[in-house]
Amino acid sequence: MKKKKLKIAQLSTPFVNVPPETYGGTELVVHNLTEELVRRGHKVTLFATGNSKTSAKLEYVFKNALGLGKMENLLSELAQKLSWAHALPSLYHAILPFEKANQFDIIHNHFHYYGLFFSSLTKIPTLTTYHGDISTAERSLIEKLIFEKYKKNFWTAISKNQKNQVKTKLNFLKVIHHGIPIEKFPFSEKHQNYLIWLGRITKKKGISEAIKVAKLTENKLIIAGTINSRDKEYFKKEIKPNIDNKLIFYLGPVNHQKKVEFLKNAKSLLYPISWEEPFGLVMIEAQACGCPVIAFNKGSVPEIIKHQKTGFIVKDIKEMVKSLNNIKEINRKDCREHIEKNFTVQKMVDEYEKVYYKILKS
Repeated sequence: MKKKKLKIAQLSTPFVNVPPETYGGTELVVHNLTEELVRRGHKVTLFATGNSKTSAKLEYVFKNALGLGKMENLLSELAQKLSWAHALPSLYHAILPFEKANQFDIIHNHFHYYGLFFSSLTKIPTLTTYHGDISTAERSLIEKLIFEKYKKNFWTAISKNQKNQVKTKLNFLKVIHHGIPIEKFPFSEKHQNYLIWLGRITKKKGISEAIKVAKLTENKLIIAGTINSRDKEYFKKEIKPNIDNKLIFYLGPVNHQKKVEFLKNAKSLLYPISWEEPFGLVMIEAQACGCPVIAFNKGSVPEIIKHQKTGFIVKDIKEMVKSLNNIKEINRKDCREHIEKNFTVQKMVDEYEKVYYKILKS
């Protein structure tokens, strides 16, 4: 029996436009999901920022993306005036799909707990995909209370690790890994003689460790990524003194085209994270291009990398150096095939469709 096409609201964040020009993992996932749902004939409304580009119907309250740095400044100014005002821009954005709830079959919330607050005010079901580290958020008393209040809502996890780290018994319907449009990530069987680190520049993502590995092995390291205002001091003190433009290079934020160019030509992506990261999009992007990944055994890493097949999962810098010396053992075609089989947009959307229909049936 052919299933009916759905009217779906996708709630993104107000911080970064969809798709992001440079950094913005959540917004990129929302874009990929939205575009494929539209392609499949669903009627999708995207709640994002006015400068977003989408095949879906676009609704917004902020014409331009607030930006993570701009948002921090705005919140600081508001907080000086009102103790509770730090939430106002986020709530102002999040309420929109719920005001129009009767236009949809289902609302898919990607905007943390802000999309939870209004979910009980409508009979239209809300599915929440939390893109951050819930276990860390639970350490905050108020956030723990929020998760407890909305634990019976519909939830999906983005990795088994994310689901297993959570103490609150959230109603997880499924673990759905992110997927990418494989055709936008050209494969390269050959590489140039450099390493790459790519992402948001913050201590827990292991840039300092990547630099140490590059120096120990005398490999060029290209660093590309965004620096939020709260991480500027870390970059200034810990990272910038190492940038000599001979062995260590920093290129700033890069768009999709440049990102793909750097990934497909890299010898390896270094991923020495020190936190339980629920998912790392750049790991699947790198492998799609044929670039093997060497990563610390944290978070979702074991779910994304096939050890000794598409990269190496290691415990410290010493093991990372050793694995880098054995990088020739990795067949770059295996990296590509691993992503084609497990981490495509099509597979991701197949799983979300199943969840949507399951919720509506119940």
